Amino acid sequence: MVLFPVIRSGGAHGAYRTGKIAKALRVLMALTLLSTAVAPVGASAQQVTALMQSIAEAASKSQDLSAFYRATGYKPVFADDSSRAKTRRVALVKALNDAPAHGLAPYDTTLLEANLRSIKSDRDLGRAEVQMAQMFLDYARDMQTGQLIPSRIDSGIVRQVPYRDGVDLLTNFTKSNPAGYLRKLIPAAPEYARLLKEKAKLEKTLGAGGWGQKVPGGKYEPGASGNGVVILRNRLISMGYLPRSAAATYDGAMQKAVQQFQLRHGLAADGVAGAGTIAEINVEPAERLTSVLVALERERWMNMPLGKRHILVNITDFTAKIVDNDRVTFSTRSVVGATQGDRRTPEFSDVMEHLVINPTWNVPRSIATKEYLPLLQKNANAAGHLRVVDSRGRTVPRSSVNFNAYSASTFPFALKQPPSDGNALGLVKFIFPNKYNIYLHDTPAKSLFGRETRAFSHGCIRLHQPFEFAYELLSKQTSDPEGLFHARLKTGIESVVPLEVQVPVHIDYRTAIAVPNGGMEYRRDVYGRDGKIWAALQKEGVQLRAVGG
Repeated sequence: MVLFPVIRSGGAHGAYRTGKIAKALRVLMALTLLSTAVAPVGASAQQVTALMQSIAEAASKSQDLSAFYRATGYKPVFADDSSRAKTRRVALVKALNDAPAHGLAPYDTTLLEANLRSIKSDRDLGRAEVQMAQMFLDYARDMQTGQLIPSRIDSGIVRQVPYRDGVDLLTNFTKSNPAGYLRKLIPAAPEYARLLKEKAKLEKTLGAGGWGQKVPGGKYEPGASGNGVVILRNRLISMGYLPRSAAATYDGAMQKAVQQFQLRHGLAADGVAGAGTIAEINVEPAERLTSVLVALERERWMNMPLGKRHILVNITDFTAKIVDNDRVTFSTRSVVGATQGDRRTPEFSDVMEHLVINPTWNVPRSIATKEYLPLLQKNANAAGHLRVVDSRGRTVPRSSVNFNAYSASTFPFALKQPPSDGNALGLVKFIFPNKYNIYLHDTPAKSLFGRETRAFSHGCIRLHQPFEFAYELLSKQTSDPEGLFHARLKTGIESVVPLEVQVPVHIDYRTAIAVPNGGMEYRRDVYGRDGKIWAALQKEGVQLRAVGG
């Protein structure tokens, strides 16, 4: 008997489902492997013709497969008795069996029995060939670009996934060492490798029974003692934040461990284990593992060059970072979109082209009509910091407008706020033109940056240190970025400063973040997106695994 892959049920890329076709595939491929029922391809012109016709028929349902086999003269690359075809099959079997180690749904592999007498035609063999090629494409796409289509999971995940051309995948596979080529399909980003390591660690933790007893509710601070403190101590030890200890009081070592835990989970690092900290400490390893599995899927969605220099905004972490050659060279706190409906910040990638110093705030129409128009209808002089502008860009006196004559759909004016210290965008904004009207900017509302959770905006990303962010961006094109910035700022006039080298911007959403020098950070699922992704992955067949125990 021989281990041979068949299909995985479900699948965003059209993976084959179990049934009669799958059964036929298993039998046909076993026949090919054992070389028992079908004569070698090429034994006669009639057999070759039948095989070619069968491949052409079966491949016609897929544009990629049809183009590939047309280019190869409809010759088999998987389902013949050659050593090359066998090597490809063996390599694919191994890759499919290893798929769950990457957080992919398991592919169905079956031990085949030796009763293959019913397989008699090259026509059947051609169908099997195309099934194998489709299976390879499904695996390649799952591994390279994810099992799920992001926009189908949540309307706020508008990321464009870098799908590869199927013909190229198959062509390159047949020209390469099969095992080596399949290994190269695995995302090469360091973050992906770090997440795999954490996945394996958490699976062992699950196998060993977890992190122990949950900490009772309450507040634990230096000097405290009692059973709750002992349970807290033991859990911190199990999680790797505290060396083994017999201390029964909340001492300095425990305070330091709690602070480290808080830093790694986006909490205020005061060293006191209050309700919020205890809630995070009590999260079980299975839940952390789901975050890692979701992060692996997100890594596959972003399996592309991010840019030697790029900007990374993690919505759940409330930070914006400038990254140079995989090293964070600048980081600042951020405020992101509020958790209500259309205020949530979308996830996508684009390219920053310029920054605007002393910006004008062109109030988005949705805000102008939903928030400001009702105020103006009650009092024409409300929101006096804004100008009313007609379609030709001219300022319109409020006294000449009957705001009550308009609805949100018929309001013919725009609202603008001129440059000023009180401008809603602050004194600088960073532009990467996109249809979502999202950008990074300064803000006069500085107090929000002191909050632990910072989801308050209408969708754009506010920066705690926008000037310093600008200096770092401009440092690549001038020896005096601060001087250039403030020379423009002092004019009080809106000024566009192009970036000589445009910078990719990636707005992402990660609740599990691997730390380059070791360890993990976790964040809360502020928009509930990771929960939706995990539910979808489960439907695909992804499962939590416990190793050992």
